[in-house]
Amino acid sequence: MTDRIVLAGLAFMASHGVHEHEKATPQRFEVDVELELELGPAGRSDDLSATVDYGAVATFVREVLEGPPVDLIETLAERIAARLLERFPPADAVVVRVRKPDVRLAAPLAYASVEIRRTR
Repeated sequence: MTDRIVLAGLAFMASHGVHEHEKATPQRFEVDVELELELGPAGRSDDLSATVDYGAVATFVREVLEGPPVDLIETLAERIAARLLERFPPADAVVVRVRKPDVRLAAPLAYASVEIRRTR
């Protein structure tokens, strides 16, 4: 399948991380989501019910990011992917990228991230 709905650069303030300071002080997280599904019917009919409402996708991502704190961005990515596949049956697969741009490491970096792809 080559059709995709892409939401790039969703940004949230949240308190996730292994270290106490990460849970105590919200930091920026960025999320990209790609839903793989057949978009032809929606494109031909101009009918929202024939596709996935990306506003609802963004809401689901927000609920995970603003939910209970977790240690790993891997956990956030898995929760987002599982929830999207459960909620949006037209999607055959989902790619989720989670970035932490303000992570503190021994060397400067643009961000730390994970990327996962999950299918039905």
